[in-house]
Amino acid sequence: MSFLVVSAVEDPERKPAVAAGFRGGRYISAEASSRGEWEPCGAKKPGFDAYATSKQAILAAAMAFARGNPRLHFNAVEPGLNLTTGLGGGDAGTFVHFLQRFVIPLLVPLLMPFIKILSTPERAARVITKILVDAPGQAGVNYDEGGRPMQGSTLVHDTKFQDRVLAETRALLATVPA
Repeated sequence: MSFLVVSAVEDPERKPAVAAGFRGGRYISAEASSRGEWEPCGAKKPGFDAYATSKQAILAAAMAFARGNPRLHFNAVEPGLNLTTGLGGGDAGTFVHFLQRFVIPLLVPLLMPFIKILSTPERAARVITKILVDAPGQAGVNYDEGGRPMQGSTLVHDTKFQDRVLAETRALLATVPA
């Protein structure tokens, strides 16, 4: 079984993602994505549309791979919001780095029962291991941070969209010198 790491922020209907400022994936084409171009009316925060769109394309690819290669059991997993990785904090100052390294790791376990989307690398690994053990043979499933199947956006379930993402990505990659 293969897992592609996705994020629920690709879904414009996912309430926690919308509350955080995401507006869902904004895919135009693989070539447009390579230039940093997204559908209009996206997020106000820099990088949010790029992140959501990349996760949208990965999820669409996982679904297409699952359809096209059923023996390989492609699935997707949303590992949850992991505040301890420092993701997105590369340009942050010393104080934010201090919080990410020393304070947040202490707070996350206390907050996890109340904020279901919070996770840690250890929890994400346990979830993926549980899926591997409990659901062998499953393919084309998008799992949430708790290991439960989740829908994802309407667009990623459109087989024409899935095939378009794969075809455009392959065509774009074919233009890159080896």
